[in-house]
Amino acid sequence: MHHEQALVATIAVGLGLAFVGGLLAQRVRLPPLVGYLLAGVAVGPFTPGFVADEGLVPQLAEIGVMLLMFGVGLHFSVKDLLAVRGIAVPGALVQIAVATALGIAATRVWGWSWGSGLVFGLALSVASTVVLLRALEDAGRLASADGRIAVGWLLVEDLVMVLALVLLPALAGGSGGQPGTSSTGAAMWLAVGRTLVKVAVFVALMLVVGARLFPWLLRRVERTGSRELFTLAIVAMALGTAFGSARLFGVSFALGAFFAGVVLAESDLSHRAAAGLEPLQDAFGVLFFVGVGMLFDPGVLARRPFAVLAVVLVVVVGKSLAALGIVLALGRPLGTALTIAAALAQIGEFSFLLAAMGIELGLLPAEARSLIVAGALFSITLHPLLFRLAARGNLPPKTARAAG
Repeated sequence: MHHEQALVATIAVGLGLAFVGGLLAQRVRLPPLVGYLLAGVAVGPFTPGFVADEGLVPQLAEIGVMLLMFGVGLHFSVKDLLAVRGIAVPGALVQIAVATALGIAATRVWGWSWGSGLVFGLALSVASTVVLLRALEDAGRLASADGRIAVGWLLVEDLVMVLALVLLPALAGGSGGQPGTSSTGAAMWLAVGRTLVKVAVFVALMLVVGARLFPWLLRRVERTGSRELFTLAIVAMALGTAFGSARLFGVSFALGAFFAGVVLAESDLSHRAAAGLEPLQDAFGVLFFVGVGMLFDPGVLARRPFAVLAVVLVVVVGKSLAALGIVLALGRPLGTALTIAAALAQIGEFSFLLAAMGIELGLLPAEARSLIVAGALFSITLHPLLFRLAARGNLPPKTARAAG
């Protein structure tokens, strides 16, 4: 296929098969996203027939993540972030530690090194932005107190993963020393300090400069009366901020887009901006699931069935129980604990980034990617069911019996 046709073919075939798969999945009472994932498997390199461009799909999916996080930022103010810090920060840190420990334990049984286990465990500890937000939106709970806690928890996880991506080269001895030497330790601390300073500068610029510039610019565009210019301005702010934050400050695309939305949240045009982005969020969000499906090698189910089962148990059971216990220990009600536990029982974007970098640096064996993608596929497929069960757990006993 000519290079100039690859983009058109990837979007056309990917979205076309995703539509058919989503429709069939809904007909048999499965979530449409199961059909989107299977569409990705169908156009992936491990199945016969048309193979979509493996470089384009992840980039298109990343646009969906950026637009989705920008939309969340429009509904999530700084006050909301500060309001949930007491549960989101300690909860996310403890849950990451528990999931990472479980991942290390599994890999030690398989004979992997401690470094491999650490990277693998971290990849299993972070939830998918797209999946979590889609579940909260479908349940109508994104703006609820539990929804704000879940999103705040997810943002803390994302920040930890940004630091992990910075530290991976040092762990692999990329600084010139061997892992575990004093020179490598100094390089790791220097990398942490540099990253924290960059993130702090970016957040300060967004809250001080962006909070004034973005609403002012959007009001000027709104006065033109052009719907196209208004939509274009929103997309440019979301993607431009995400790209600039990644290139200049080392912040992830998702976090950059989120803060762009946060600074617009106080504007009287925020609701119109959110409505204008919704169709684009839906289309590119579907491409994210197609991209995940493309990475899946079905042969891993036959080669390593017990390893796949272990990964699914860590993600779906281990993470959920850890989150449940943490939220209850922090004094929150059972309903909140069930919602947070169900929301985090899956993995996604950062898991794939960690796996790719770990393999590139020689910290992970190549089969780790297939195991992680298999865990993502199964956990994402089970996620709507877990969320429905958590919702039933929030109902009073009589209401729950009636719903059943």
